[in-house]
Amino acid sequence: MSTSRTSDAPTGSDLAPLVRRAAERLAASGVTSADVDAELLAAHVLGIGRGELAAAMMRGDRMPEAAATRFAELVARRAAREPLQHLTGTAPFRHLELRVGPGVFVPRPETEMVAQLAIDALRAAPGPEPVAVDLGTGSGALALSLATEVPHAQVHAAENSVDAFLWAKENFAAHAPHARLAFIDLADAFPELDGTVSVVVSNPPYVPDDAIPRDPEVRFWDPPAALYGGPDGLDVVRVLSHVALRLLHPGGTLVIEHGEWQGPDIRDLLTADGWRGAATHRDLTTRDRATTALRP
Repeated sequence: MSTSRTSDAPTGSDLAPLVRRAAERLAASGVTSADVDAELLAAHVLGIGRGELAAAMMRGDRMPEAAATRFAELVARRAAREPLQHLTGTAPFRHLELRVGPGVFVPRPETEMVAQLAIDALRAAPGPEPVAVDLGTGSGALALSLATEVPHAQVHAAENSVDAFLWAKENFAAHAPHARLAFIDLADAFPELDGTVSVVVSNPPYVPDDAIPRDPEVRFWDPPAALYGGPDGLDVVRVLSHVALRLLHPGGTLVIEHGEWQGPDIRDLLTADGWRGAATHRDLTTRDRATTALRP
């Protein structure tokens, strides 16, 4: 669907004021990225890019009536704090556009540096076809980044949520059909790969059970199983440590995303399990975001 020029028959609504009012409504509802979200929703219903939208707004184009009705519906849902990515059906991650929706954790921009840590380790791994495993892949963001940016690697991903698995299956088919996706609990994942893996990466649930996420988009829409990790948030990390020790060959790399306050506890946990060189890394906001360690 395209916009109509002001010189055409005057149907629909003026685009720029429509988007501006939408942004004002979103801001009043507490959406911090109100301007961006309003523009992305308008571009989505029109089937154009954000740059094309900006040009259309500058020209004084109109939004057709059907699109304006749909836009109003989406703005109302976003004002109720439904995630933008659920409304558009996609989430950008590095160079990928991933399909997402209810039942799967929406990948975050800060996780892109976690992917980079795993990519760097995989590129440095010996052998013509190094092996990587993503435990708890969700939408497939980490695994698909590895599979597409290190194409000579063998990438395997595990997911045990039915809803998340279906989203991941769609994304694997679109972006890396050669990578392997398995419906399996991470504790039991890939015993046939024991001792052969170069990189294990995971973005596990790490929010303590009694912590309440601030943002409604997280609190009410992300699946609880992808958020909460026990009393201290580290229950799944403890399992990951043992599973990764089983999967990795000596010198292999473990990469775990975590909360900004959890680095010291995770380093202590990994060191106690026998890992070498545990180190915590900051994201672009200078918050601790991931810890890496080497299998002895």
